[in-house]
Amino acid sequence: MRKLLIINGVIYDGLGNEPFCGKIYIEDERIKKIFFEGENGEELKQIEKDKDVEIIDAGGKAVTPGFIDIHRHCDIQPFYGTDFGKVMLSQGITTTVVGNCGFSMVPVPEEEERAEEMFAFAEPVVGPACREIRTYGEYMDALDKRKLPINFASMLGSGTVKIAVKGFANTPFTEDEMEKVSGYIADALEKGAVGVSAGIMYLPECYNSTEDYARMLAPMGKYKVPLCVHIRGEGDSMVDSIKEVIEIGKKIGCPVEISHFKSCGMANWRKEIHRAISLIEEARKEGQDVTCDFYPYEGGSTALTTMVPPTFVAGDMNHALKRMGTKEGVEEFCKSLELTYDDWDNFAITLGWDRILISGVNKKSNQKFVGKMVSEATKEYGFESEGAFVAWLLHDENGKVAIINMSMCQDDIDTVAKLPYSNVISDSIYAVTDTPHPRMYGAFPKIIREYVEERHVFTMEEAVRKMTSQPAKRMGIARRGQIKEGFYADINIFDSKELKDRATFEEPTQLATGLSCCYVNGKLAWKNETICNDACGKNLRRTDR
Repeated sequence: MRKLLIINGVIYDGLGNEPFCGKIYIEDERIKKIFFEGENGEELKQIEKDKDVEIIDAGGKAVTPGFIDIHRHCDIQPFYGTDFGKVMLSQGITTTVVGNCGFSMVPVPEEEERAEEMFAFAEPVVGPACREIRTYGEYMDALDKRKLPINFASMLGSGTVKIAVKGFANTPFTEDEMEKVSGYIADALEKGAVGVSAGIMYLPECYNSTEDYARMLAPMGKYKVPLCVHIRGEGDSMVDSIKEVIEIGKKIGCPVEISHFKSCGMANWRKEIHRAISLIEEARKEGQDVTCDFYPYEGGSTALTTMVPPTFVAGDMNHALKRMGTKEGVEEFCKSLELTYDDWDNFAITLGWDRILISGVNKKSNQKFVGKMVSEATKEYGFESEGAFVAWLLHDENGKVAIINMSMCQDDIDTVAKLPYSNVISDSIYAVTDTPHPRMYGAFPKIIREYVEERHVFTMEEAVRKMTSQPAKRMGIARRGQIKEGFYADINIFDSKELKDRATFEEPTQLATGLSCCYVNGKLAWKNETICNDACGKNLRRTDR
């Protein structure tokens, strides 16, 4: 039996309570007993005398639950090794939730041509496909057999489900298709999925109606798991998009988590976020379970295909990408970028190409564009227009292009951050690139460094709550996110003045520093800026207790 006693720590319980000095006794995977300062009973004396107990001296540092990132796109990473865990453990992330924004690794379409289309579409978000795994059950079984550096919990993406059933078609669901989609959802929930995600902004989900979601996601009503939603529009249509997801949640009878809640487009800053919050507050007052999350950066990260108007795609992404290789197709694409749409945000207009950074490509010949704004690359390499450059690049890369869009303002981010029900996330995407969004490497330490220590947006206990017990409760992750007897020993030890993010937009791949040590399921996973054990994590299911 493995026994640990953490002493001389300032303990933050994860619930937002005042910190206290005490000792934490751990047996194997769980916290067995918590002793308060000054407590010196017989039980503690026996533990301290036990030669098998390893004493961990926290030296007056903060002792917190391990951080929980409920929005990360590392679904596929365990099948390529454990190195991805270094980036997360350095930040104190001990548990993550994958399958976000409507993207999940499964289910895979039965037809190979459609499967390859899905893999290409998802690659700028989740990375290169692992083709051997096709169903949710296979995915969970495979994760059970992998070495995991941290704990994994998984959702099913409704966008991936729709592609599996009907590709990128813009036609309504037939009764047979609706039954298949609903069946995929029910099967994943039965097998322990902690929720379902939707990416209403993305193809092909942008063709769905509110009623489509109410029908396809109906099985969620039985399990009461959250619907985590990338809303239809985060710019001009953001307020209407919030109304839509609140209505979807009401029809299904499930909790709603609004993913990376933000207001994009300079004309919308400092205004629309407050209107949207009013809608959320109204729904909450009426008893509906609606919450949100945010990442602490002014730039977002996604695939360049999100900037292709759905009217141009017309239900066939492959055909759209092929047309971008023709003169007529480029002209049509450029014209479509000059229009505004009632049900789709055209960032080419509301944001502008001078705020869209190319962050990831596949071909070596296109590496010269990485790190440049679209407007900059267009001018430097002699393209006729930004639209012509984007069309050429998407055609040449078969859509596999990742971008960073500088779409938000700090005032709005702070407004969301201060909501008592908002959770901290990273929203890290896993395109193959040397220039990822810095949030992959630094989102959680940035909260401590900037939001707690420098700008005092949060108290330390508030920040810890938003990164531990609150996200755990939101996703139904049992016995994690708190320093509490009977809970799993996912624990961070650090000096809040030393824990720092180092990743920037200019140098995004710098690991966070200052985390003294990190325990995952009672095992030492991180110390002295390095991984000590890359197999401490578990594959979690909703039914785990």
